[in-house]
Amino acid sequence: MDLSTPHQTRHPAPEDSDGQLAQLVQSLPAGDPRRDAACAMLVGRYQPLVRSCVRRYRSSPESADDLMQVGYVGLLKAIARFDTAISDTLAAYAQVSVSGEIRRYFRDKRWQLRVRRTVQELRLDIRKVSPELTQQLSRAPGVPELASHLHVSEEDVREAQGAERAFRVASLDAPLRTDDDAATLGDLLGEDDPAIQRFIDVESVWAHWDELPGREQRMLLMRFYGNMTQKEIGDRLGLSQMHVSRLLARALGYLRRQITEPVTARPATVLRPEPPRP
Repeated sequence: MDLSTPHQTRHPAPEDSDGQLAQLVQSLPAGDPRRDAACAMLVGRYQPLVRSCVRRYRSSPESADDLMQVGYVGLLKAIARFDTAISDTLAAYAQVSVSGEIRRYFRDKRWQLRVRRTVQELRLDIRKVSPELTQQLSRAPGVPELASHLHVSEEDVREAQGAERAFRVASLDAPLRTDDDAATLGDLLGEDDPAIQRFIDVESVWAHWDELPGREQRMLLMRFYGNMTQKEIGDRLGLSQMHVSRLLARALGYLRRQITEPVTARPATVLRPEPPRP
């Protein structure tokens, strides 16, 4: 029976083939109860296949329930893309889609730090062959045995083993020992150094220092390095305290704009000296 038209009124039945059910899913609109029923039949039919794909990762720190949900996503993709003109059985295509979705999850979602795909795959290969080599050697295999068995360099094996730290990040609140008063990982991390921030600020000022007129440069040096008051600066330069205050505010405002505003938001100019007052 041809189920390819979206106007079919027939409801899916348990004895329908994979192709018939997939055609219903693909041809009927979302929300149609016949579509939902056909999809549910296929998901139930291939639940053991999803579980089989997940079982390969039973040694993973990920929970089996989470991986089953990822596998179901792959199964739904397989149902939506299945070409019934090629085959009437979904099994082979679903297995590839489910396994690929789980691998994609590990590669793109689970890693806390970005690790090259080749390293991720080698890490999985090491986990796969380690039990076999342990049985053969009557001990855990070392780096040379793993490298020889997998036909890779010892450096590659060490890099893949080190990638385990990127796969699971330790909490900063995790204790380093079992003692009640044991320090945490966060206790060993350095704090922000105010001196570094001060150095950055000073360097930012010096980057625009030559853009200030010479008089404003002298005034800033006297104020912030000589700790002179505005009145003392005025007496030294023959200016009123109000004039000194205005020039300092003008110079500081210019430096602040040059440091904090985006380059595109400020003109590429220098602070010009004030014209002599009459």
